[in-house]
Amino acid sequence: MTLEMLTSAALGPIRHGFFTRRGGASSGVFEGLNCGHGSSDQSDIVAINRARVAQAMGVEPGALVGVNQVHSADVVTVSAPFAGPPPAADGLVTATRGLVLAVLSADCQPVLLADAHAGVIGAAHAGWRGTLAGILEAMVDAMEALGAKRENISAVIGPTISQRAYEVGPEFFDELITEDDGYARFFAGGTGDRMQFDLPAFGLHRLREAGVGHAEWTRHCTYADPARFYSYRRSVHKREADYGRLISAIRL
Repeated sequence: MTLEMLTSAALGPIRHGFFTRRGGASSGVFEGLNCGHGSSDQSDIVAINRARVAQAMGVEPGALVGVNQVHSADVVTVSAPFAGPPPAADGLVTATRGLVLAVLSADCQPVLLADAHAGVIGAAHAGWRGTLAGILEAMVDAMEALGAKRENISAVIGPTISQRAYEVGPEFFDELITEDDGYARFFAGGTGDRMQFDLPAFGLHRLREAGVGHAEWTRHCTYADPARFYSYRRSVHKREADYGRLISAIRL
């Protein structure tokens, strides 16, 4: 099966893709394009999947660069593939042609960013904790340091969990409104003391407040479409042993 890459016209001529799970070599609960070495999937099968992504992006597998994602606000500026283990961070930026910046996700927001005029790109993994900590603002700052202008940056949030599927408890609500009571608008009422959190709306808000020229969400919900997307929360609800990781990638 051919790989499926979701793209956005907002990123213009920059080569990119939010890859779905279609077209991969994994089986079982990982069926499809599982690109997560942190999963319990067979490492050689994950390597095959990642090689297919690299080919789709027009590079050798060694040019596919990612980080050890830890739900932080840390961003790494990349000019060559890492010589050893990848650093702990949740964002990458570059102005180097031929490198593919990649992030993994399975409900959290994958965010691809580009200033096509300046030739600066970025990729971020932005769960609620990283978004609250400032990963998206840190991405914009790091891109500016490479010559981008924030008003020229387009940012696209790929497949992520939607508000309808993201039930949270009162402690989650309290943590966010302690930071800013205006964040209450990203919550809707649920059953009992449960609430529904709008992660992509929160991400779009933070991007727009950071001053990017354009921000959008592809409007794909990872939880609601098991044929195309992996979802950590869905795997928990189904009591599955593990879950696959989607990959999103961008290159100059």
